[in-house]
Amino acid sequence: MIGAPRALARCDALAELSSLPGAIERVPFSPEHRAANALVGEWMREAGLAVHEDAVGNLCGRLEGERPGLPALVLGSHLDTVTDAGRYDGMLGVLLAIEVADRLDASALPFALEVIGFTDEEGTRFGNALFGSRAFAGRVGDAWLATPDRAGTTVAQAMTAFGLDPARVGDAARRPEDLVGYLEAHIEQGPHLLDAGKPLGVVTSIAGARRLALQVTGRAGHAGGTPYARRRDAAVAAAEIVVAIERIAIETGTIGTVGRIRAFPGGVNVVPGVCRFSLDLRAETDEARDDAFDRIDAVAREVCERRGVAWSWDEFYRADTTACDPALVGAIEAGVRATGDQDPMRIWSRAGHDGMAVADVTGVAMLFLRCGNDGISHHPDETVTEADTAAALDAFAAAVLAVADRQRA
Repeated sequence: MIGAPRALARCDALAELSSLPGAIERVPFSPEHRAANALVGEWMREAGLAVHEDAVGNLCGRLEGERPGLPALVLGSHLDTVTDAGRYDGMLGVLLAIEVADRLDASALPFALEVIGFTDEEGTRFGNALFGSRAFAGRVGDAWLATPDRAGTTVAQAMTAFGLDPARVGDAARRPEDLVGYLEAHIEQGPHLLDAGKPLGVVTSIAGARRLALQVTGRAGHAGGTPYARRRDAAVAAAEIVVAIERIAIETGTIGTVGRIRAFPGGVNVVPGVCRFSLDLRAETDEARDDAFDRIDAVAREVCERRGVAWSWDEFYRADTTACDPALVGAIEAGVRATGDQDPMRIWSRAGHDGMAVADVTGVAMLFLRCGNDGISHHPDETVTEADTAAALDAFAAAVLAVADRQRA
């Protein structure tokens, strides 16, 4: 068994490496992380790659090109998961990269071929995403290493227990001159390819995101004794703002999500005096995202003034949009055309990916693979078909050859 059937069977095998019975969870610097690196490392060796684990636990395999020591074209994705995950997010991209390495004659390539299984893309354990790929790009500092998980164990302590030296995080960093580029195959994690009837998509950019803590402050009062005309109900004002967020996001073509909301003091017979809620705002460009938030902020101020409550917010996360490298996007398009699709669908990624971090040191591009089940991801019902996986493998391999042709030109 080779190719797409083997890649999918290996996804099933990785799904067994979980900290949760009957579900999938694999977080960084855990026994499951170690087991996954060991298993995928064996698959890399079977494909002829020289394998090592870098200073932060990323799994790395390398095939030399037409001569040793050439800069590398990196193919990769991540091996960690969210809690109660599906079995294709991240893993399938790594396994397709191994299949590409197994299929191609690397000795005929004008660059080395590397396959990387990044750790901690999801941020499930420590709350900060893209740890492995940010270390690859030389963007991990002391503050990150001091971040604790829910049990109080810091990243540095977890690394030490895993057998790594936190003082050597910098050893994972790559130099731009040692890299040709980065290509990542990944499930779409949405329904757009499914709706378009396309098995594959060419990613043009990876969404920039802002995450904010929003707060409405009113005045708590007795639920029975406080007349409506005198209420300064923080929850009702927040509800009006949440509806406005959805409306503005739809109107501007952005994506706004309120994932957490809580009223205080929280009594069933108390008018809420404070309401705190979150906002995750994403868009194809930074300008579109920021313009959408400016509109949300203006509407929220109007709502709060009208209702006699106060509005405040704090931004705790910002990631700028990552534009994919035009030449590498062209290679991905050539790969999709090689599968018979002469009108490749361009699409922007609504989710974050390791390529966002890798883009700090080299050009990046992505190939999307259609999801079934209405495009659901980060969920056990995540699914792909063998036919689409085979098409993705063919396109990914052809994209590597297209990069090689460009290098020779």
